[in-house]
Amino acid sequence: MFYWLSYLRSMTKLSVNINKFATIRNSRGGDNPNVAKAAIDAQRFGADGITVHPRPDERHITYKDVFDIKPLITTEFNIEGNPTEQKFVDLVLASKPHQVTLVPDALGQITSNHGWDTLLHKDYLTNIIAVFKASGIRVSIFVDPVVEMVEGAAATGTDRIELYTEGYAKTYSEGKGEVAIAPYILAATKAKELGLGINAGHDLDLTNLKFFAQNIPWVDEVSIGHALVCDALYLGFENAVQMYKRQLNIS
Repeated sequence: MFYWLSYLRSMTKLSVNINKFATIRNSRGGDNPNVAKAAIDAQRFGADGITVHPRPDERHITYKDVFDIKPLITTEFNIEGNPTEQKFVDLVLASKPHQVTLVPDALGQITSNHGWDTLLHKDYLTNIIAVFKASGIRVSIFVDPVVEMVEGAAATGTDRIELYTEGYAKTYSEGKGEVAIAPYILAATKAKELGLGINAGHDLDLTNLKFFAQNIPWVDEVSIGHALVCDALYLGFENAVQMYKRQLNIS
């Protein structure tokens, strides 16, 4: 069984993606729920970071939201997006988050569904990563759990990778935890060997997060939004944040 001994304590941080609060707000117009307040409250409830993913059509988080949130929080601020959009690059450079996570989303894409081909796009990624790092912004790039893609990521100069975990979540839900986690252990091990920080995200939830953290305790951060907000509808926002935090405590 791919399982680390219980004496190992996870230091994995929880970054709460607040996009869904903006989705609800935008469905009616106005400012309810208030997205800045959601960020402040997530921090107050124990989140180690706040993640936003402003898309070009601003269908949830808007560019204005980014500037409104940044001065109100003291925890880490992570902005996700596709750097092929110059407007996104300008936003990141102007707002200076602690971390920018680069994702290869197409225009109009509902949600992220694959990582970068770090071999095919090596030159582009190398150049754009250098732009962000020159401004003192930590860079993470979204990758599939493939050793070759991790090796390609290391060659771009990125600080971290974010493992795309939809495949893990789907296979885990079928009762095949060992199969689900195996490629992620290989990819995360290679990343660690290459000196890369490791984030993870997409479809992680209260049913599968603990197993993931137990088997890869050196992950730096998980970014969770959709599942956590869905749970918050039934459990309460504060309780949901705390429940996700407890899944990461594997001591």
